[in-house]
Amino acid sequence: MRIYDLCLLSRFSVLRHYLRFSRVTFPSTANPATRRPDLIIPPRAAATGATMSAEYMLEIDGSIMEGGGQILRVSTSLSCILGLPVRLHSIRAGRSTPGLRPQHLSGLEMIRDLCEGQLERGEIGSTEVIFTPGKIKGGMHTADTKTAGSVCLLMQVSLPCVLFAASPTELYLKGGTNAEMAPQIDYTVTVFKPIVEKFSFKFGCDIKTRGYYPRGGGEVVVRTSPVKKLTPINLTERGNVTKIYGRAFVAGVLPYKIAKDMATAAVRCIRREIKDIYVNVQPLQEPKDQAFGNGNGIILFAETSTGCIFAGSALGKRGVSAEKVAGDAADMLLRNLRHGGCVDEFLQDQLIIFMALADGVSRIRTGPVTLHTKTAIHFAEQLSKATFSVTKSEDQDPEAENYIIECQGIGLINPSM
Repeated sequence: MRIYDLCLLSRFSVLRHYLRFSRVTFPSTANPATRRPDLIIPPRAAATGATMSAEYMLEIDGSIMEGGGQILRVSTSLSCILGLPVRLHSIRAGRSTPGLRPQHLSGLEMIRDLCEGQLERGEIGSTEVIFTPGKIKGGMHTADTKTAGSVCLLMQVSLPCVLFAASPTELYLKGGTNAEMAPQIDYTVTVFKPIVEKFSFKFGCDIKTRGYYPRGGGEVVVRTSPVKKLTPINLTERGNVTKIYGRAFVAGVLPYKIAKDMATAAVRCIRREIKDIYVNVQPLQEPKDQAFGNGNGIILFAETSTGCIFAGSALGKRGVSAEKVAGDAADMLLRNLRHGGCVDEFLQDQLIIFMALADGVSRIRTGPVTLHTKTAIHFAEQLSKATFSVTKSEDQDPEAENYIIECQGIGLINPSM
């Protein structure tokens, strides 16, 4: 065994017992110059674009921690960005229906196409895939779940990748825009977008059509240009709540009265706890040419004096009253305002991959750290070698519970810029 191989093995000996390495041969489509040279390729080989006859493939156990689709999204997104081949097994083992669902497969196929990579065993129900990335090209790409699978989760796996592409990118994402167990598209536009753009990039998100369970049919177009690198963020000053607003919607054949009842009930719930701020929740009927299928729901937002944004949301279901739907959304928003953090429980895990890639130290103040966030941190550390720490805030209100998540990012440079 060569000295370089021994050094590599020593470097990775810190990986935990469920992450193993197997020696594989790369196909010619993988571009060595786009991989992390400190991790895979000797510096001289990286500089000259030379290939190696054998490298290392990272094996990832999809059954640990959160045990769901997030492991797949974080791991394959970082695999694409960093040029790391991965084999994921026990995919979504923690779910009632293990393996790939249409939404997950659509996301995998899109990032495969983004980087002209290779995807093995990618089919519905598969509990194991092998992904070998190439160079991220950009351009126009479509992902269609053909179900109500969330377009927002498709965006989660693809957006970090296209920031390190060689050219601007347009993503046509089709599926559910307001789906269970995923952010509503309104959350992505109003909360996620302005906060994640603090990493020094911009992206457009155009909602062409809304789609609801069970048929989907929604379409969102995401446009962005590549960046040279991401800058770190500091979200630690909460400020005071200055504005609370939202939208209660119905689509298809559902009566407008449901939207009005949700809006009224949400305002009433919020005013029980917050009495000194005007609450504006607009009821609306989605235009028939901009919504596919029948659906109803509500999403509420709160903004603070320092630019923090929080949300609470719920979707209607058969047999569930409008008042119950609105109450669930209001309770979620109020819960996220009580902890004193700067991001809500749904945003914290979505920022982890960007913190890992940024050039410098990022810090965010959160409420209780969710299992999704712990999972994202774990796999971001394993794949990128960024370092995270989570500490309880020392200056917090005695009645609140919040934490500081800090990350020393790897300062990844886009090789095409």
